[in-house]
Amino acid sequence: MKGAMTLSRVLAAVFGGYLFTYAFTAALARLLPMAPGDAMIVATLASFLIYALAILWAFACKSLWRMWGGLALALPLALVGFWPQLMRGPA
Repeated sequence: MKGAMTLSRVLAAVFGGYLFTYAFTAALARLLPMAPGDAMIVATLASFLIYALAILWAFACKSLWRMWGGLALALPLALVGFWPQLMRGPA
């Protein structure tokens, strides 16, 4: 049982952390009040810190449900970040 919990934390840290960071970066680049190129650079630089914090969150959280719930915030962030592209459709 302890091995499954550790595996869950590793998966959350690596893949969930990456998904959360990707969505956060897209949302931050969309919401920053600066030129699009500058916003992209600032969001990308912040992504390294966010990914490290997501990995720490995965191992520091006491409950697995709380850990996966925190990483589930990636969905609303992704909707904010990618909504205009989703509404335009394929190019």
